[in-house]
This record gives sequence, C-alpha cells and structure tokens, in this order.
Amino acid sequence: MDILNAFVLLANFVIVPALAYGSQLALGALGVTLIYGILRFSNFAHGDTMAFGTMVTILVTWWFWSMGISAGPLPTALLALPFGIAATALLVLATDRAVYRFYRRVKAKPVIFVIASLGVMFILNGIVRFIIGPDDRNFTDGERFLVTAREFRHMTGLREGLAIKTTQALTVVIAILVVIALFWFLNRTRTGKSMRAYSDNEDLALLSGIDPERVVVITWVIAAGLATIAGVLYGLDKSFKPFTYFQLLLPIFAAAIVGGLGNPLGAIAGGYLVAFSEVAVTYAYRKFFKYLLPDWLEPQGLMQLLSTDYKFAVSFAILILVLLFRPTGLFRGKAV
Repeated sequence: MDILNAFVLLANFVIVPALAYGSQLALGALGVTLIYGILRFSNFAHGDTMAFGTMVTILVTWWFWSMGISAGPLPTALLALPFGIAATALLVLATDRAVYRFYRRVKAKPVIFVIASLGVMFILNGIVRFIIGPDDRNFTDGERFLVTAREFRHMTGLREGLAIKTTQALTVVIAILVVIALFWFLNRTRTGKSMRAYSDNEDLALLSGIDPERVVVITWVIAAGLATIAGVLYGLDKSFKPFTYFQLLLPIFAAAIVGGLGNPLGAIAGGYLVAFSEVAVTYAYRKFFKYLLPDWLEPQGLMQLLSTDYKFAVSFAILILVLLFRPTGLFRGKAV
C-alpha cells in the first residue's frame, strides 16, 4: 500500500505536471525549430510571440464573458483561440515584411537575423505589457478538475490523492492532435513537401519552381499557430504574465537544441526531456521516500536538489551540456 501511495504522490506532483509542461514546451520548440529549419535563423522573439497570442486570446475571452458566451465545462479560451492565432499570424507576417524580408533579399548572415529578432522581442514585450499590463492574469473557467484528490482517495482508499486538472488533460490532448496534424501536413501535402524541400536545399527547390515567398508565409503562419496554442495552454494551466513568457524562451530553446535544432521530432522529445528534468530536480522527495523507507531511515531534510526558484537553471545546464558534447542534438538536427 505504501508503494502505491508513493507512486500516486509522484504522479500527482511530478509525472502529470511534467507531461502537461512538456507538451507546452514541445509545441513552443516546434515553432522555434520550424523557423530555424526553413528560414534558417534562431527566432528569439518566439517567447514574446507566444505572449502576444495569449494576450489576444485573453482579451477575446473577456469579451465573450461580457456577452455571456462560454464553452460550458471547457475553458472559454478554446473558443477565443482561433482569434489569437489569426492576430498572431497577422503580427508575424507584418514583422516579416517590415524586418526580416529585407535581410533575406540581401542574403544577410544568420547572426543578423538573430539580432533583428532580439529587437522584435523587446518591442513585442513592451507592446504586450502596455496593452494588458505586467500582472498575473488567470483566465480559465469551466470545470477545474477532471479528478480531484478527494474523489481519488474515496475511489481507491489510498492515503494520497491524484488530482488531474482539466487544463492538464486538454494540454496533452491538444498537443497530440496538433503534432499529428503538423506531421501529416509536412509529409502528406504538396505544400508541406515544398517546405521540406526548401529546407533541405533552397537552390534546388527554387529550380523546381517552388515559390519561396509562399513557403515563408506558410512557415510564419504555422509558427504563429504553434506559439499561440503553446502560450494559451501554458496560461490556462498556470497563469499569464508577460515576463514569464520571456523566461520560457530558455527552456524552449533548450528543448529545441537538445532534440536537434531543425528536427521536429527532436523538438518534441526535447520538450518532454527538459520538462521532466526541471520538475524532477526541483521536487522535494521527503514524503516519497518516507513511504518507501523504514522509520529509522526516514529522511530529515526536504530531499530537494534545487529550489523551484532555480528551475530554469536546469534548462540552462542541459543546454550547456548539449552544446558542449553534442551540438547537433539527440536526433542530429542541423549544427547550432
């Protein structure tokens, strides 16, 4: 029985939260790796693009609430999500036309694109803070839990309870559906194959009659969709704060680089690896080992490797190790 209690405790505080967080990071990393693989630069404005899409979704959600529109047991933000994606797509396309298009025409080096994206990042960060403010925003409604800890304890008779939030379940389900749709698009449709061809060999793709501007537009639209979905799911699961999305850039890039920058499958694997590492390292295992060990071996301290305040240090450490020992990533993406 104590072993079951220990497993439920671990599932409640490590496995389930890491699955949800990993899904959010995977979607964010997919957007980063798509831009890198096709447009050939690291987009440092991706975190603030997520914040912008989430902000628009929140504003539309509030508008729906004011009109009495809701999604019943599901968060109303799901109804507002298409508006957020559309607004973010328009934003990134306008940014591309105003900023990145010129550098593509003059065939600027990738580092120039990176510097330009840093400028875009600061501008977007300021815009989001100016419109919605710097404070935390909670915008979830509907049923909060699929299963509460009390219900789980009542059903199983265990001492520990497993609570699964609706937003956690939605995050995993939506992430799976989005990944399936993206891989189907890239591998089965003519447009997706054109994007892959452009990524593999730009000159050969141009000789084959592929329109580069169309590839660029579609890439930005997909990246905007991925960024908005990832941002909204993160905001629903936790809360929305513009600066938090700026901080998310580190674990998102760590996930993309760990998996192999430019490799979509690697971005997904990297997202879950970074998420499980962050959650596992910052969890206090005292109660977990209390169930498994005899009384005379009961731990006295928290049994916590790092405080939760330093969880991003885990991403940083993973990023440094990968860059030092395997810069192409686990799935051998393009060299960083």
